[in-house]
Amino acid sequence: MAKGENIFKRKDGRWEARYIKGHELSGKIKYGFCYGKTYKEAKEKVTECKAAIVNGKQIPPKTRRDRFCVYCDAWLGTNRSRLKESTYIKYTTILERHIKSKLGGYYPQDITSGLIQRFSRELLDEGMACKSVKDILVVLRSILKYAAKQFPGTFPAVEITYPKEQKKEMRVLSMEEQRRFIQYLLGDIDACKFGVLLALFTGMRIGELCALRWENICLKSATIKITATMQRLRQTETGTGHKTRVVIGTPKSDSSMRMIPMTDFTTELCARMDPGQPTAFVLTGSGVYMEPRTLQYRMERYTRECGLEKVHFHTLRHTFATRCVEVGFEIKSLSEILGHSTTTITLERYVHASLDLKRNNMKKLSAVGL
Repeated sequence: MAKGENIFKRKDGRWEARYIKGHELSGKIKYGFCYGKTYKEAKEKVTECKAAIVNGKQIPPKTRRDRFCVYCDAWLGTNRSRLKESTYIKYTTILERHIKSKLGGYYPQDITSGLIQRFSRELLDEGMACKSVKDILVVLRSILKYAAKQFPGTFPAVEITYPKEQKKEMRVLSMEEQRRFIQYLLGDIDACKFGVLLALFTGMRIGELCALRWENICLKSATIKITATMQRLRQTETGTGHKTRVVIGTPKSDSSMRMIPMTDFTTELCARMDPGQPTAFVLTGSGVYMEPRTLQYRMERYTRECGLEKVHFHTLRHTFATRCVEVGFEIKSLSEILGHSTTTITLERYVHASLDLKRNNMKKLSAVGL
């Protein structure tokens, strides 16, 4: 037996040749076996099997160097400097919990379209949402593109099929529910209830509201300047004793940095609630912030006491966008106020026309005889 051949003579007199033919999703090696009456016969058979792997556009083990997990880490390290902290932590979590744990043991050239399909199906079978699986596959696609550059001309083409998301009907407050909620918040208003109203009147995201300070509200120009957002992120430093931490940073994208004009009513309400401390947080009226998780709890209590069901903080944003469309808002302006990069996002995700609006639009057809 030559060194490294993995060809052995068995107790029954036959010769056995072993070769690597793939990997399980866990990264465990899958071996193939060939048998012959002689050493030569076993060697010929295993050579044919290895040749079949090459013809299938897979590279023999002897030409591979590193497992896929090495390329995952290299890809993350290459992109580290251009990523926001929140994005970096998100990618790290995706790699450690999903991609490296299930695909990290493979050689890059062994990752096929079929393997990725099984990987995707496993994630869905574990109960993961389609959106989350798609996010993981997007990261995986970027790593594969990075790995392909390391093997010019020899890396197999890999197709990734993203799971189809079922469009959910987003909750939007009716006009009656909106009036009732506004009346409830104004009845015994405090800094937090004022903040909730501000979100309903401007479409701000929850993280943007939590990071908003009074210095970002200009009563003279009746505008709100969005320059920051607040998130609770996974703790990356060891020895702190905490799994997560609150971070105030720049908004999620360049388009999220924006100026929001206010209505007269909103401006008057701001003048009434202004604590006179520019650096104070809007939600507390002091230098102590309120994090998104706490605001979510407050929101649950407010809606419960107001008799509203299935209402989350993001419902306010959808309601704002819908009201704007109902009064004939120009979509490009609405998109910029919401902080979207394109009007397509605004139309597809945040605009929900009411039945009354649809009915009024249908009546316009009477003018043309339809």
